[in-house]
Amino acid sequence: MLAIGLDDKLPNFRIDLDRMDDVVELVLETTRNAYPSFDVPFHSRWRHFVTNGDNRWAAVADQTDWPDRAARARAEFDLAIVSVFLDAGAGPSWRYRDPKTGSTIGRSEGLGLASLAMFTGGAFSAAPLAPLRVDAGVLVNLGVTDLERGMQVSDANPLVGMDGRADLLRRLGRLVASKPQIFGSQDTPRPGGLFDRLAMLADGGKLPAPTILAELLQQLGPIWPSRLTLGGIALGDCWRHPAMTTADATSGLVPLHKLSQWLAYSLIEPLQTSGIIVTDIDGLTGLAEYRNGGLFVDTGVLAFRDAGDAQREHEVSSPLVVEWRALTVALLDRVADDLRHRLGRDATSMPLAKILEGGTWAAGRRLARERRADASPPVKVISDGTVF
Repeated sequence: MLAIGLDDKLPNFRIDLDRMDDVVELVLETTRNAYPSFDVPFHSRWRHFVTNGDNRWAAVADQTDWPDRAARARAEFDLAIVSVFLDAGAGPSWRYRDPKTGSTIGRSEGLGLASLAMFTGGAFSAAPLAPLRVDAGVLVNLGVTDLERGMQVSDANPLVGMDGRADLLRRLGRLVASKPQIFGSQDTPRPGGLFDRLAMLADGGKLPAPTILAELLQQLGPIWPSRLTLGGIALGDCWRHPAMTTADATSGLVPLHKLSQWLAYSLIEPLQTSGIIVTDIDGLTGLAEYRNGGLFVDTGVLAFRDAGDAQREHEVSSPLVVEWRALTVALLDRVADDLRHRLGRDATSMPLAKILEGGTWAAGRRLARERRADASPPVKVISDGTVF
């Protein structure tokens, strides 16, 4: 997609690589402000469980009497999987009122704290005396009103895509219940059972990060709403674009898998805590979402061919959005290469997961706040709660 764009042959965006130096400078500055020593953590769901230095999950987990490290890892897989699947864009209006501080928090951070509170409160557990778990049977029966209660949704505090979010969790519950050999080898079926599957795949205590993604796509693929299929397999976050022509059955297809990759990044730390060494962390791509994508539009690296498209709303499946997201992934690799060169780092010490966190995501959000009162992205996307 980037190669076609550099030939100026894409239908929706022009590319100006002369502006990439400005992007790298902004990402460096943003990273340095947040992490002066450049000791950057991974871009993952765990960052959203920390607010003003208060690590909410660690406070719970460190005081829990786990029978072994695997038990904690299963709970952390449960939490990460459900929380990430609830993390699609919240829209500009919704806020979560934090009972601990009284502050109101929107977007991903608010969704993170809300889902954490539901999890630690036992909202997804079938056992009142064991709240820190997600049981398939509870997910199967999860209603929109249950989710609205936990997310503090009301007419005055709307959250976009509620039906899609609830349906996704019900689909997850049905799938997990149907695969006890994958999700229930050590317990009753739960998403966290995937930990045991990945632990089994670790060779000599080492597990490549792309294997995490492969397992997520293979084991959880059927939960995604029915869109494109190939060979009878639902493709999930994979879309068509007319420029992507090949001579085989994949012609026109652009795989992105934003939420699955976000989840793969978010499962690295629980695996590490359990004692498994995760390798090839840079083997995953950047995330095709609106903060990273917004960074390139707001800096002028990407420009609409039709200026009117900046004001129109676009379906996730539209060629414009598919083009924007694919270009985002490709351009993130270029930012990463330039940034590492300036810092004298390599992909092992500064993988993309850290550059996203430091980083491109934060810089994209910063520009959105500076340029638009509601901090919305520069491309208006119609969300169903299951993609972004």
